[in-house]
Amino acid sequence: MKKQKETRLVLPREEWPYEVPKNWVWTTIASIFDVTSSKRVHKDDWLKEGIPFYRTRELVKLSDYGTVDNELFISREMYEAFKKNFGVPQIGDILISGVGTIGVPFEIQSNDEFYFKDGNVVWFKKKKTVNSRYIYHLYKSEFLTNQLHNMSGGTTVDTYTIVNAKRTLIPLPPLPEQQRIVARIESLFSKLDTTAEKIRAALDQFPIRKAAILHKAFTGELTKKWREEHGVGMESWERKTFQNLGETKLGKMLDKAKNLGHPTKYLRNINVRWFSFSFEDVLELLATEDERKKFSIEDGDVLICEGGEPGRCAVWTNGPNTFIYQKALHRFRPYPDNLSQFIAYNLYYLSISGKLESYYTGTTIKHLTGKSLAKLSVPVPTLPEQKEIVRILDVIFDREQKAKEAAEHLLENIDLTKKSILARAFRGKLGTNDPKEASAEGLLKYSYHKEVSK
Repeated sequence: MKKQKETRLVLPREEWPYEVPKNWVWTTIASIFDVTSSKRVHKDDWLKEGIPFYRTRELVKLSDYGTVDNELFISREMYEAFKKNFGVPQIGDILISGVGTIGVPFEIQSNDEFYFKDGNVVWFKKKKTVNSRYIYHLYKSEFLTNQLHNMSGGTTVDTYTIVNAKRTLIPLPPLPEQQRIVARIESLFSKLDTTAEKIRAALDQFPIRKAAILHKAFTGELTKKWREEHGVGMESWERKTFQNLGETKLGKMLDKAKNLGHPTKYLRNINVRWFSFSFEDVLELLATEDERKKFSIEDGDVLICEGGEPGRCAVWTNGPNTFIYQKALHRFRPYPDNLSQFIAYNLYYLSISGKLESYYTGTTIKHLTGKSLAKLSVPVPTLPEQKEIVRILDVIFDREQKAKEAAEHLLENIDLTKKSILARAFRGKLGTNDPKEASAEGLLKYSYHKEVSK
């Protein structure tokens, strides 16, 4: 019986998922860890203070950020009883999320006292034959992620059980190589994380920069040179309310069960983005000829959200009489001496600067009513200067958008690079392996004999 158990410490070559260096082996988690879980803690035993008690959601945050704002605890007495009779996680142990977001590893690196929920978390008790950090990074790899999800396939909610954890296949190099791999991964990741942090900091500046540009636009600074060239002064600017800038009309709430009228596309709040429209989820309802005429949308109309994100708007450029719009939208139709795009940029600036909030009504759910919109006051230059402002803003924001997309693409590439590093690491392709080192098989057998001799 013992001989059979020993022979399964190492998988025969025909069962290897992929090739690894000669002094590596393929084995299972059960060969290098005692796999178990915690003792049952009933909900009635949860407290608001005491020893931290973690569920999957807390452990995932600990894995990602190294810290968590915990809300559940157990008593000191319960913790001490578990510690004495069953043990608690020690430095070098690994906890793996087993429900929902499965396979997220958390390595115990300190003696901080805590306990965790049974069934939700699988506990790997460390043996001497493995570098726990190596296993931590291995569980971040696509190979392990795919293996775990294949194990839980067919279930409504992903689960990673103790049984599945024990039979999880892993590539295992000699212990010194495990340590070198960890050092190499973390050195490369550190450089990538530093770069990613700089990119995120740059991305955080985009909204701030947009607000600054728009502030210049609506205080006249952006077109100062244009005014000098055209002999126009700031006295040409006037402060006007939306009531003086155009006509506002709230939309129509149509009944889906209505059986009178013609099939008509029906634009809703969710279809309006900042400066664009989404047509992925457009309803088609029946509308009478009178409704189609009264609530039609023409090129140049500004569709403004009444609720949701009040003030969010876009300029319609998709042709007349193809859509009508719902009650949660205002149709703002500017007078001839006002430019639609200038109005939209004004609303965007008021929104991101927080100035629009003073016009909202409601407490829990905010609205921008027609009455409030009519009172909204903005500085307005002549039509030619409006066109120049819009032209400059279009150029700047197009450039900003491309820069933002490039930065986001770089972040995606960093994530892909990390995945590539992990894939190479666990195939022995990081250039760290020493083929002269003794095979990891001997390490496994030494550990096994040490266990069975106890």
